[in-house]
Amino acid sequence: MQRAAGLLMPITALPSPYGVGTLGQEARNFVDFLQAAKQTYWQILPVCPTGYGDSPYQSYSTFAGNPYWIDLDDLCQASLLNQEDYQNIHWFESENRVDYGLLYQNRINVLKIACDRLRNHALFGEFQAFVNEESSWLNAYALFMVFKQKFNGQAWQTWDEYFRYYDQNKLASWLQEYANDVYYWQAIQFLFFKQWWALRQYAIERGIKFIGDLPIYVASDSVDVWSNPSQFMLDANLNPTEVAGCPPDGFSPDGQLWGNPLYNWQSMREDRYAWWMRRFAHQFKIYQVLRLDHFRGFDAFYAVPFGDTTARNGRWITGPGIDFFNCIKENFPNQEMIAENLGFTTDSVVKLLNDSGLPGMYVMEFAFFNRNENADYLPHNFIPNSCVYLGTHDNNSVMGWARDDVSADVVQYVKEYINLNEHEEFNWGMMRSAWASVSNLAIMQVQDLLGLGSESRINLPATLGNNWTWRMQKGALTYDIAKRVAYFMDLYKRK
Repeated sequence: MQRAAGLLMPITALPSPYGVGTLGQEARNFVDFLQAAKQTYWQILPVCPTGYGDSPYQSYSTFAGNPYWIDLDDLCQASLLNQEDYQNIHWFESENRVDYGLLYQNRINVLKIACDRLRNHALFGEFQAFVNEESSWLNAYALFMVFKQKFNGQAWQTWDEYFRYYDQNKLASWLQEYANDVYYWQAIQFLFFKQWWALRQYAIERGIKFIGDLPIYVASDSVDVWSNPSQFMLDANLNPTEVAGCPPDGFSPDGQLWGNPLYNWQSMREDRYAWWMRRFAHQFKIYQVLRLDHFRGFDAFYAVPFGDTTARNGRWITGPGIDFFNCIKENFPNQEMIAENLGFTTDSVVKLLNDSGLPGMYVMEFAFFNRNENADYLPHNFIPNSCVYLGTHDNNSVMGWARDDVSADVVQYVKEYINLNEHEEFNWGMMRSAWASVSNLAIMQVQDLLGLGSESRINLPATLGNNWTWRMQKGALTYDIAKRVAYFMDLYKRK
């Protein structure tokens, strides 16, 4: 990976009069800002539909796109909607927050209007080609969403037995029996990817690449588990035998109970990780670079007995290791990836990272807690084959961190370390230090360019509430900010 920089900005956080950021004009405006700021990458969180807790990491599908991101004005430009179909709907209570409840009530109904018009539209032939090309995941996804509605949103493990047990032999009859409802979910995905490919091409023409995020686990209540039960550690009743989590530590005496079903790595190894290779192939059509979430889980993963209420009784199980990454390289020799190697690591995790050749991550907010400790996350310890962040989507903004999360002594240590002077703002001093580092890639959160506080935090792990709801205000990113960022790109040779 060549020396470069980028910004982390969720699509949902882009400005929009319709309640949530989309793939339309504001996304194109953000690409223009990236170009003006001499950035190379736009890091986007998972594009899949949000699920429990409005999180893209708990999705109904690892292949599908988020319907909420479909731009309504662009559909209007394509004569698939009229303005009166959507402009008078109450989309949000606050311009600063996504209201997922209002989106859930209204967005799909508006998109179904566009789907009805698609039947007699010039794009219908393109839609049919899309269905044929993406049938390996699209048909099962559409049926899953139809059955979710049929059973009032209940998890698939509670459906009637005939529907609970996915069978490829039932697929054709199901698709025929529920053809009209299936059409809507297929058409919505077509509209999403039609706009996604257009945005991706717009970015490519301006020298901008997309970095995607690939969660290691999929949600229990997902089409991925329902339609591929043999790939997961399930019992005869399709319940997990063990689920994912993290062991107890000084911060969490009960550990973390994530609840995701675990992969049947032994079975996956026998077919050379075919399901994963399909997943990677799909993701590499969407992004140019993938960040692999929870990298240490490929070395060893923590398994908690299903039904336990804490993660205290879990055990470590050996993961697929370097064999998995060799298989990825065999299938995708030229694709770039970043390993999210944060948190609890061991010598074997470090060895796997080195053997894989993937760049790891440094988060500078983790670096300054002890003045007497030579922390790995201090820039003088970085190596070039790496990616530096001040914080990821799971961290506070750097101003929120300095004001609310750490002591005055820590802030003073930071100021001394980065040689902050009275003419430079704290957030810009921190970004300067990251950009100046030897890490080949430096990714900043947009909130840090804007100097925003804790109110702009994207996600606070292990909590529910305002996560995934922050929205940037229209006009916040100015030419002066782009010019200032571009200066540092030239200074530190990141373009």
